[in-house]
Amino acid sequence: MVERPFKKVVIVGAGPSGLLLALLLGKHGIPVHILEASDHLDQQPRAAHYGTPAIPEFVRAGIVDEMRARGLILTTMCWRSPDDHAYMAGFNSTCLSDIDGQDLRTHCFVMQDLDQLMLDEATQKHGATISWEHKVVGLGQDADKAWVDVETPAGSTRVEADYIVGCDGANSQIRRSLFGDEFPGFTWDAQIIATNTYYDFDKFGWHDANFIVHPENFYMAARITKDNLFRITYGETPGLTREEYLERQPGKFEAMLPGHPKAGEYTIVNFSPYKMHQRCAPRFRVGRALLAADAAHLCNPWGGLGITGGFVDVGGLFDCLAGIWDGRVRDPDALLDLYSEKRIEKWRDIINPISQENFRRVSDSDPATRFARDDFMQLLHRGEQDEALLKDTLLRFMDVRYDFTQHFDDAPAKAEANGA
Repeated sequence: MVERPFKKVVIVGAGPSGLLLALLLGKHGIPVHILEASDHLDQQPRAAHYGTPAIPEFVRAGIVDEMRARGLILTTMCWRSPDDHAYMAGFNSTCLSDIDGQDLRTHCFVMQDLDQLMLDEATQKHGATISWEHKVVGLGQDADKAWVDVETPAGSTRVEADYIVGCDGANSQIRRSLFGDEFPGFTWDAQIIATNTYYDFDKFGWHDANFIVHPENFYMAARITKDNLFRITYGETPGLTREEYLERQPGKFEAMLPGHPKAGEYTIVNFSPYKMHQRCAPRFRVGRALLAADAAHLCNPWGGLGITGGFVDVGGLFDCLAGIWDGRVRDPDALLDLYSEKRIEKWRDIINPISQENFRRVSDSDPATRFARDDFMQLLHRGEQDEALLKDTLLRFMDVRYDFTQHFDDAPAKAEANGA
């Protein structure tokens, strides 16, 4: 039997990032144990659109065909003015439908269904285990191992592993155990309401994804299922209660949506208020403890860079752990430090500034002049007549990825070849 550099990875959190990491690790033969505080997968409306940089991770996880069969691929996206919903700028991403044999257009698959798919694949096919109602309350480590202290219905226990990965979301206990309340960045002075709503946008000739620009009544309407379920995410007045937001919702939809529908002319199946943040942990690695996705960094949801960036984190961390597992890395500590360094760099230089601009674009105080002041919108306008320019523009978002395998050195194989 091959002697492995480590024996087990514990993932804290059965959200999308934790489940994808578990699937990738399990598929590679690495023993993985997921700890989840809840007794079920999250069913609240969350991100359902996964951008170009995340698609390669679904491919190597072996789930992309199922996602395409059960979900959607979004091709058209645009920004619209608030009063008459006139087209301001947008694109058709058909040019990404065959990039080296892969369709890199935005994929859409409702998050709770994606989570269930990844959980089933990881546990039923690739040996991962999951413990429900296991709430992590503490973290420790020494030179030989790491551990988490866990509260369960049966009492307190301790779970040990070679590496502990925090994929436990914005309120991550793993991050808090490492850094306390230190989570640099800021919270937007804005309130967002996410809904999943059945409404016939097609009769108005709307695109797959639409962003309506307005300082107060900004919103996104994006298709998430084949039967006209749309994610409608809109801005609201901060500081109200959930009940007050529910009371205000019919008036908001009547004022904002095309056709000015009254209650009863659409069906809301999920309704969830939330705040937006731009934050990044000081480091994504402290010894045997690692962070990824929302546990490591946050950004506002406009443009989908939060969930997409989280999946790209997971792909990079998988490469690092798989390379160590396979004996292809001479200095595991250096590689894991590089994971922290590069993923923070990608958040700082790409995810954070672009996501901020995405929100400022949709909530602009003067929609009538936004196009004239917006270089990206003008670039998209030129791309409507120049497919090569559009393709290059859309593929630039792949820069959020980083190839950690270039730092593998295959030291054992080289040593054997040299007679060592």
